[in-house]
Amino acid sequence: MVLSRGWSVFLMAVGVWSWVIWPRFAVAIWNDPRAWSTGTVGDGTPTGFLWVHALLIATSLAIGTTVGVLGVRGWLAARRRSA
Repeated sequence: MVLSRGWSVFLMAVGVWSWVIWPRFAVAIWNDPRAWSTGTVGDGTPTGFLWVHALLIATSLAIGTTVGVLGVRGWLAARRRSA
């Protein structure tokens, strides 16, 4: 498959967006009282709420990284084609 430069830039932007948004969401989940069995942030054991969101965040970061890498590879391939 051949990616255009435009699509490559789009994929790179999605990868960057993932790394901007999801870590901030992780902090919000960590600081949510529902994430802890005692209702106090960082105290007690993690609840299912925390684990489900941690899995969601990890998966989204992995997908965002993969998409971003594909965008970089597409961009570099487009540069080689035009040279």
